[in-house]
Amino acid sequence: MSDGYIKVGEIDAVLPGKMKCVNVNGRRILLANVDGRFYATDDTCTHEDASLSTGFLKGELVKCPLHGSRFNVCTGAVLDEPAEINLKTYPVRLEGKNIMIALTASKI
Repeated sequence: MSDGYIKVGEIDAVLPGKMKCVNVNGRRILLANVDGRFYATDDTCTHEDASLSTGFLKGELVKCPLHGSRFNVCTGAVLDEPAEINLKTYPVRLEGKNIMIALTASKI
């Protein structure tokens, strides 16, 4: 940990257009690679307890596999019902090949 940032993976583990769930201090975090830029949000859909990492990523939009709500992984904004609450997002930075996140949620 440095400056509040925690290593959550390496860039080679999340290829462009892909995402994965990582467990950080008991929290499920979704890592998404959108055209070489990394984003981190809560992995759990705000509508029901579904893992967004098992859904579908198209560009910067992730679609929940359970009821189809879509969220912007860059901002956390919910775009489609039935979800009505935005996802928490987390600051991401790269240190060499390491993906680092801060667990302090960003504001939309």
